[in-house]
Amino acid sequence: MKQFRYIRKRGIQITLTAALLLSMAACGKKDPLDPKNPVSLTVWHYYNGSQQAAFDALVEEFNNTVGREKGIYVQSYSQGSVSDLETAVRDAINGKVGADVIPDIFSSYADTAYEVEQAGALANLSDYLSQEELNQYVDSYIEEGCIASDGTLRIFPTAKSTEVMMINKTDWDVFAKATKASLEDLNTIEGVTATAQAYYEWTDSLTPDIHGDGKAFYGRDALANYFIIGLQQLGVEIFHVENGEMTLSIPKEELFRLWENYYVPLVKGYFGAYGSFRSDDVKTGDILAYTGSISSAMYFPSQVELDNDSHAIDYIVKMPPVFEGGQNYAVQQGAGMVVSKSDEQHEYAAVEFLKWFTQTENNLQFGCVSGYLPVLKEANSVQKLDQVIADEGLEVSPKTYDCLTTMLDNMADLTLYTNKSFKNGTEARKVLEYNLADLAAKNRAAVEVALKQGVSLEEAAAPYVTQEAFTVWYTDFVQAINNAVNKQE
Repeated sequence: MKQFRYIRKRGIQITLTAALLLSMAACGKKDPLDPKNPVSLTVWHYYNGSQQAAFDALVEEFNNTVGREKGIYVQSYSQGSVSDLETAVRDAINGKVGADVIPDIFSSYADTAYEVEQAGALANLSDYLSQEELNQYVDSYIEEGCIASDGTLRIFPTAKSTEVMMINKTDWDVFAKATKASLEDLNTIEGVTATAQAYYEWTDSLTPDIHGDGKAFYGRDALANYFIIGLQQLGVEIFHVENGEMTLSIPKEELFRLWENYYVPLVKGYFGAYGSFRSDDVKTGDILAYTGSISSAMYFPSQVELDNDSHAIDYIVKMPPVFEGGQNYAVQQGAGMVVSKSDEQHEYAAVEFLKWFTQTENNLQFGCVSGYLPVLKEANSVQKLDQVIADEGLEVSPKTYDCLTTMLDNMADLTLYTNKSFKNGTEARKVLEYNLADLAAKNRAAVEVALKQGVSLEEAAAPYVTQEAFTVWYTDFVQAINNAVNKQE
């Protein structure tokens, strides 16, 4: 990835931004800050590498400009992974021995923020933002952050993500030329399944003296997203939350379509899941394509590394596939920032920093490195992205740029969705993530054993892909998801 350039070219724009923030303050609570007695804020996040460097550079700029004028000083700390951050936050809230004091601001996904809100530890951000200001942000991002029982804002949207499909173009071209496969076939989930079968059969045919060595074509990260968004495309909201109460919807017919377009092709070897992430599987040549977060673009490999060979590859970015006849939904994801409940001065200062960070120029600069989408409505266009890149002299990874522009070009025709938070939401998501995936991996291993014994693929897979097999899984899945949502503390 090319290095992010931090040279600033704004000049008078810094003064204008400061004036804008001062005018915004007049819309909310009275400014309690005193530049002669600065407020110090601590921010915890999970950014690492280039993302952390980009975030830290923006924090430094804030401290040297608007922060200095208003009397706010921000210190940022990476807690490692998302899991590490969540653990650190829980330990701080619970007063665990040796834990750090809870920070003024921290990155949080909705489910974790919901837990902290239930503990009464989050500031009401609606107290510091006018309706006019809220209207500047993408509506669904604000809606996701309104997790309080009274509907007020607790999660400030700072950077968002969704999914794209990425393809090893170099090896796809060879396959497509030999079989007449078309990229248009990959517009639907059923088309991906059919293409994956064709790829398996084609690769198997290349070595006629070796039985059953066809290769997987496709994989996906975050199987929970497949369940939530796949069902949403089919007209089913699996977790419907209203007035804090969650109603579960797990219809058998729609779940069968998900089962036959993920579990079945994985058991048969048409799909694959081998490394920690599917971009790892592209790098090892185990799959050609995957659906994953746009922020994963930076990890898409530049070459395939085989045991006895390696070769450079190009890439294709596509919108993620949709079920045939389904509505055009895609996942809305990415952590926001929450503010710890403290005093008016610290809460006010925290919101001032977050408003500055999400201004178009700042947010798009962070997105150019992180692969995250900006959160203001006005910032969500290729034209605005290109303008910021030119004005700031940024060097952006082509993969990140292509992912961002692909999504920005299609935003108008797309509905981003994320379910509202509810009690035991994290546990419920774990069932979606692992229940079917673990079963598929187990049964695929049994099929591979049978293949090595000379059994045909159809015979080897037959016991695991019947209607009866689906019914057994469905019954187990229903029980598992109900146990998760009804789990007692």
